[in-house]
Order: sequence, then C-alpha cells, then structure tokens
Amino acid sequence: MKLKAFKTALPYTLPICIGFLFIGMSYGFLMKSKGFPLIYPVVMSCFIFAGSMEFVTVNLLMTAFNPLHAFILTLMVNARHLFYGISMLDKFKNVGLKKLYLIYGMCDESFSINCTVEPPADIDRGWFMFFVTLLNQIYWVSGATLGALLGYLIHFNTKGIDFVMTALFVVMFTDQWERTADHRPAIIGLGCSLICLLVLGGNNFMIPAMGLILLCFVLTKNRGARKETIK
Repeated sequence: MKLKAFKTALPYTLPICIGFLFIGMSYGFLMKSKGFPLIYPVVMSCFIFAGSMEFVTVNLLMTAFNPLHAFILTLMVNARHLFYGISMLDKFKNVGLKKLYLIYGMCDESFSINCTVEPPADIDRGWFMFFVTLLNQIYWVSGATLGALLGYLIHFNTKGIDFVMTALFVVMFTDQWERTADHRPAIIGLGCSLICLLVLGGNNFMIPAMGLILLCFVLTKNRGARKETIK
C-alpha cells in the first residue's frame, strides 16, 4: 500500500524537484558565502522548510536579535499558509498521525498537488499526500545541502548571490502579471512597498509595507462585497 502510494506520488513531484534543487543550492551557496557552517543550511532547511523565509532568515541571523520582529515578519511572509491549512481540513481527516507531518511539511508546491490531485481509488489518500510532502522536503533539503557542500569545495566570487531571492520574486511577479487580467493586487503591493520604503527607509519598511498591503486588500475586498450586495 505504501509503495503504491509512493510510486503514484513520485511523478507529480519530479517537476518540483528541478526547481527545488536549483533554488536550494542557491540558498546553500548563500549561507556559505555569509560564513555559516554546513550544519546551518542543513538544519534550517529541515526545520524551517519555508523557502522565502529561509532566505530572509539569513539576514535575521546577521543582525541584532529581535524575536518580535522575526515573529511578525515570519507571520507576514507565510500568512498564506493559514488559508492553505483551512482549505485542507477535510482532506486531512482520517489520516491518523500522518496529519502532524502533513501540517508541518505543507509548502506551496505540496499544497497545490495535495489540494488538486485525487489519487486512484486503490491508493490510500493519506499516504499519497504524505509522500508528496516528504519528497518535496527531501528535494529542498538535498538542494540546500548540496549547495553548501559545493560552496566549501568550489571557491568562486559569490558577490551578488544574495540577489537570487529577489530574482525569484521578480519572475513570480512577472508570471502572475501575465497570467491575470486584474493587476490591482500587484499595483497595491508595489505602491504600498514604495511608500513605506520612501518614508521608513530600507531597514524598516518591510513589516509596515506588508501590514499596509493586507489592510488595502481587506478594504478593497469589503468594498467589492458591498457593491455586489447593492446589485
């Protein structure tokens, strides 16, 4: 039963493997370039397992310890997982203790597969979701570990590698812009971030910008709901 679930889950995760290995290696290189020992990217990729937040954590580890700032920033960056979790409540029923790992290991890619793919009738759904989640985490941890190892073996100029996460978000932003007809969320995000950057400076704008973006989304959603009610 478990082997069949594994074989069913594997093909769905292979495309993710390529992306995770590349980005994970970039993360491992980045950690090495900042002077962190090998154990850091390995452990962080195992226990944090939130790609964007792991890149952000690099800078958090290099600045003065501020747990409240770290908590709020993490909550803002990964707030979407609150909605992921709510939408998966029914699917996680009756899967036993596997539910604990499914909750812990949920990432964007695992969510998209487990939320949309219905395994064949002869495949245990709980084990299918478990292996999707496990395989995706293995890809990420392997990429981060490999990147850190190569950073020790291959010596090259790592100047500019910090830009990898910025480049990733630019690509994601461009892709979303091209796919959707409604560009208001993107414009709101850019506008709020620019205002906070100009007012608060580069070191203090991120959390206020995310808070302002969230507020704008709530206000625009409520306004849209009122218009629908009037109609």
